[in-house]
Amino acid sequence: MDALSANEAKTQFGDLLLKAQRAPVQINKNGKPVVVVMSMDEYENIEALKLRYLQSRAAQAKVDIEAGNLTNGDVFFDALEKGQFD
Repeated sequence: MDALSANEAKTQFGDLLLKAQRAPVQINKNGKPVVVVMSMDEYENIEALKLRYLQSRAAQAKVDIEAGNLTNGDVFFDALEKGQFD
């Protein structure tokens, strides 16, 4: 992934937009990564993946409930937030 400083991103904004249409670009401030700029298509694909994942988790939860396989809601959401998958 290409990386630019915040100042470079500001002074080379047009170039940043062109690069981001091809691949995500990391922007660093004070040497630390703070943001990634990406194309709208890539962003929409990521959002669609997140939605499909949540839909599949909800569908599995419904199956588990119907089968009487219950879990503590706090445990479920803690695992979800931490990215721990079954």
